[in-house]
Amino acid sequence: MASSARALEWKFSQVLGERQPGEKVDEIDMISAVEFESRGDYLAIGDHGGRIVLFQKKDRKDSHPRKVLEHTDYIVTSPPLYCYKTEFQSHEIEFDYLKSLEIGEKINKIRWCANPNSSLFVLSTNDRTIKLWKVSDHKVKINEMDSNVHVASENALLSERSFLNDQRKPSIPKGYQLEWIAKRPRNTSTFKESSNVTFDIEDFASSRCRRVYSHAHDYNINSLSINCDLETFLSADDLRINIWNLEVSNQCFNIIDLRPVDIEDLVEVITSAEFHPACCNLLAYSSSRGFIRLVDMRQSALCDQNAKLFQDRETFGSKSFFTEIAASTSDIKFAKDGRHILSRDYMNLKVFWLSFSLVLWNIG
Repeated sequence: MASSARALEWKFSQVLGERQPGEKVDEIDMISAVEFESRGDYLAIGDHGGRIVLFQKKDRKDSHPRKVLEHTDYIVTSPPLYCYKTEFQSHEIEFDYLKSLEIGEKINKIRWCANPNSSLFVLSTNDRTIKLWKVSDHKVKINEMDSNVHVASENALLSERSFLNDQRKPSIPKGYQLEWIAKRPRNTSTFKESSNVTFDIEDFASSRCRRVYSHAHDYNINSLSINCDLETFLSADDLRINIWNLEVSNQCFNIIDLRPVDIEDLVEVITSAEFHPACCNLLAYSSSRGFIRLVDMRQSALCDQNAKLFQDRETFGSKSFFTEIAASTSDIKFAKDGRHILSRDYMNLKVFWLSFSLVLWNIG
């Protein structure tokens, strides 16, 4: 009871990354996307250079004095420590020759997928292309040999020279090569196999692109959301929302299209979209006019008719150029219980409540 009655207290925990005082930060190193894994065991960070860095949570050892612990009536725990795990180049600069448009490598969104095994799966996107990455842990046996035992002969020198030519390509992903090449003295030619060979087992993570979902968006992608069925996900740009299957990269289904016949008649754009956390048929998306629409994919193949419209009436009084900008909803998020939607605009955070009957709307 005492621990539950304590007020929530926020404390500084950790800084990720290294930066010296006064050091100039390049634009490609600026963070553009951050996403925790559902259990909080991993953290993914994307930057403007198209890189994704993964951190893994490790528990800290409690270092509280015994006298402090004896006088407290609640469990004292140390905050977790996130350690560097791996990084990889997710996106690179592309060029659309049909539109004469350069597509930057900046990571817009990162989403964690379900883990069917010990590997990690991450969805990432830039302005046009979505990629599914698989990150796996491996144990590598690296040879460490005694460089004091050598034989020098012409044949050994020739064999060594041919061996070194093959080392241009890394023998193991991430650039690991046999240690003896870098550690051996320069005045020796090769080594003689003997019992002075040791093996060092090291853990490292390798990344591999499993799927590429492209050529489905004409405008910048602003949202990614994994469905609770763990098989599909949505991607949204300014005018369209598409549904993908994780295993099918060459086909998607367009369920919402706001593009009018005449582009001059366009009055709003999509700013964010997300699946409901419990009902795989429901999704919500927000617009630049401050509206939030909750749609049911069981109604029709094209979900232009919304099931429920959410709006703050206070923001729709006298309109001007600045009030319309301030009323634009920039992001939305479902609560874990699926009964609330949190929205953010330029000035406020707003919470909308969903009745239980709405979540079960039109079932059967």
